Amino acid sequence: MKIESLLVHGAIDGDETTGSVNVPIYQTSTYKQEQLGKNKGYEYSRTGNPTREALEKTIALLESGSGGLAFSSGMAAITAVLSLFHSGDKVIIPSNLYGGTFRVIDKVFKNFNLQYEIVDFSRLNDVKRILENGKDNASIKAVFIETPTNPLMDITDIEEVSKLAKEYGALTVVDNTFMSPYLQRPLEFGADIVVHSATKYLGGHSNVVAGLIAVNNDELWDKLHFIQNSTGGVLGPFDSFILLQGIKTLGVRLDRHNENAEKIAQFLSQSEYITKIYYPGIKDSKGYEIHKKQASGFGGVLSFVINEKIDYKKFLSSLRLITLGESLGGVESLICHPASMTHAAIPYKIRQEVGIVDNLVRLSVGIENIDDLIEDLNNAFKESLI
Repeated sequence: MKIESLLVHGAIDGDETTGSVNVPIYQTSTYKQEQLGKNKGYEYSRTGNPTREALEKTIALLESGSGGLAFSSGMAAITAVLSLFHSGDKVIIPSNLYGGTFRVIDKVFKNFNLQYEIVDFSRLNDVKRILENGKDNASIKAVFIETPTNPLMDITDIEEVSKLAKEYGALTVVDNTFMSPYLQRPLEFGADIVVHSATKYLGGHSNVVAGLIAVNNDELWDKLHFIQNSTGGVLGPFDSFILLQGIKTLGVRLDRHNENAEKIAQFLSQSEYITKIYYPGIKDSKGYEIHKKQASGFGGVLSFVINEKIDYKKFLSSLRLITLGESLGGVESLICHPASMTHAAIPYKIRQEVGIVDNLVRLSVGIENIDDLIEDLNNAFKESLI
């Protein structure tokens, strides 16, 4: 079955008991036990809930995995993955990483002596060197990939990095938020764990906060499920239902996001106010061919650097249709200032080194009329001329 049909019907297509075409909301905390040691598969909703289970099976299906898990946020999902590791272990992370992920690694797990090393994943020799250096004490337990990265849209070759990681006994973890399983399925390229901020494209309507994990290894699923149940960061039944509804329209939404983003990139490439554009659909970008190999579209997010002709702060406040706000992947266009918003947790020196400069903005292109979006950008540029 093709991905478009899987999105609509999911792993559990409706409710067999009543014939409902939608999975019901099992809004309950506990379940009646028939007798000691005998139940109908559920005991307590932190451990398992039928609505959440339908969602978990659906993300596993969409990502070509064997198991899925649903969490109260994307960061809760990432925290569960990081909880697999022990004091003295090390993870390799990209040089420009979502600020929330960097913060939990640097400020929370650092307290438990989880080490990290930053690398440019486009330089496979550097990745191999770091893995080789950690070979003697087997300290490197995982490589953590975002592809495209947030916000500079760097592309990582999932297949090649996964091969390297396996060679040295490390897990490959891929944050697939920007692409979603509609466009990219990292498990098919050798990754071990896929994480999503399902708040974004999977939900698609800026009305739910959620995180998802997909794996294709039962032992790994057991470990993560134990962490999920023990720490309690589960997704509630109502939010699981909302997310299941959002997933049904993911394909048609992302087609429009892709189309609009490509046209916005073309518009910005001709603008006298833009110094640089970060977008995987630019043919002469270094990751273009790799991205085409592993993804079926370029997504709806792009970032760009505004030049000195424009007061970038005034530009952001001059937009009328496009909303200044954090997050991405909703049907409405959202623009943000990474240095002070999504990536403020990253130290200034690192931000400058990797290119998250003060006049960089990130645009999540929505599904509005493209002419209206371009007009809004154009008017904001004119209103913010210095």
